[in-house]
Amino acid sequence: MKIGFLFPGQGTQKVGMGKDIYEEFPEAKRIYDLVKETTGVDIAKISFEGPEETLNETKYTQLAILTMSLAILQILNNNSIKPYASAGLSLGEYAALVSGGALSETTAIKLIQKRGEYMQDMLPDGNWKMAAIFGLSEEQIKEVCAKVEDKFVVPANFNTKEQIVISGEEEAIIEAENIAKEMGAKKVRILNTAGPFHTEKLTKSSKALKTELEKVEFNSFTSIVVKNLDGMPYKDDDNIKEILANHIINPVRFSTTLDTMFNEGIDTFIEIGPGATLSGFVKREKGDREVNILNVCDLQTLKDTIIKLNGEIL
Repeated sequence: MKIGFLFPGQGTQKVGMGKDIYEEFPEAKRIYDLVKETTGVDIAKISFEGPEETLNETKYTQLAILTMSLAILQILNNNSIKPYASAGLSLGEYAALVSGGALSETTAIKLIQKRGEYMQDMLPDGNWKMAAIFGLSEEQIKEVCAKVEDKFVVPANFNTKEQIVISGEEEAIIEAENIAKEMGAKKVRILNTAGPFHTEKLTKSSKALKTELEKVEFNSFTSIVVKNLDGMPYKDDDNIKEILANHIINPVRFSTTLDTMFNEGIDTFIEIGPGATLSGFVKREKGDREVNILNVCDLQTLKDTIIKLNGEIL
């Protein structure tokens, strides 16, 4: 068995997430306490009680999702469930870097706090949206965006070969939605995000984050981590600081990331964190491959996964 860990990104959050795990496992509570101690933010209260408007603020969303992912990761590791390779969608890449040994928990927490703040507070003026388009190819999505005149909209997340996210001005997203449907899109869904993420519009945020990254010392990798920027594994001589700074102004290549993990022989994928978005991506991308897909998003699925892989909970 070759295990791959997958960590979700923004948009998967919901009030109450992680509460049952926090109440059951002391190591989960330790992570939430560490986040509060490190950042001054009571992320447990925001995650468990909301309100939804607060949880949906980028600076809290990113921290909340990372915290839940790190808590589950710790429990799985304590039960001797460890990955051959890890990957994450957007902010999820930071949890993947912790999983792969390159980042400490505390450093990842500090970086995500700054990342979330910069991505929220340094947005250019305007109304921004992101939308997922289903059923069109990469070339067709580029054509959709090109047909929107005098407004900003570009591809942002290549999630699967037939689900691609666009990002840009709200009016441009609405226009692109109509064009996409005219071109045969099966569905268009507006996402629960608050900015033109993974586009050049976040250049200011990217530069600010680069300043924070320059203060960080990364560790050697203990397992494979596949990066969003090109869907390839990190190499020992990669400039991780440059990659993570560029990460928020470039498209996420998650479809390529999954292809890389399939090629590495991953046959058991475990999604770690709120929602089941990435599990859905694996199902759509696996083709006729025989793979196990496990989704750890609450106490029951956590226990089920540990028992399935280990036979008992340590």
